[in-house]
Amino acid sequence: MYKELTALLNNSAKNREVLIFVLTATGNFFSSGTDINISEFSPTLAEDTNVAYKEFVDALIMYPKLLVAIVNGPAIGIACTILGLFDMVYASDKAYFQTPFSSLGLVAEGCSTYTFPRLLGLSKAGDMLYMGYQMSAHEAKQYGLVSKVYNHDILEEVWNYLNKISELSSESILATKYLITKWNREILLEVNAEEAKELKKRWESPDLFERILKFLMHKSKI
Repeated sequence: MYKELTALLNNSAKNREVLIFVLTATGNFFSSGTDINISEFSPTLAEDTNVAYKEFVDALIMYPKLLVAIVNGPAIGIACTILGLFDMVYASDKAYFQTPFSSLGLVAEGCSTYTFPRLLGLSKAGDMLYMGYQMSAHEAKQYGLVSKVYNHDILEEVWNYLNKISELSSESILATKYLITKWNREILLEVNAEEAKELKKRWESPDLFERILKFLMHKSKI
């Protein structure tokens, strides 16, 4: 998944006809996070996944055009944390946002250790990243993580709003995006590198395997 998304980001960044990259999903979930399969796990797979994940987040940080997320349902794990790197986020009223890293023995990623305290405030960021607090779409809007919440039945209306971008100056938009992101770009790259380094340590921890196995066993009983 990470490699495919990175390729799409890099290719569209080079395409002069592309001004906006929209990330959304079909079905009930925006994303339930990284797919974990203990039976297929190996140190090599963990390393490859970690590298691919870091390159994906780097691509988001460096993306020169507009990044928009349309969150159609629950956004869990990295699907939630990367939203702090997007220029605009729109959500269904059925969406919620959660980062259950501590319960799985993982570590916060997607540059959320930098973006969330600045977006949500230190206390609410701690609630999310330490405690796995489940934030509703309306609460996410109050904190500035989401631009607007749509009734799920009319979520498609966000496309009508985004189509207005064709009436605007692309040169102006790209210049403004450059100025907004320029000052934090190097910081975010450093944050991503540190988070990836810590995540690698977690993948090598027995604590992680015990917690993920417990989670998967519980999930299979539901």
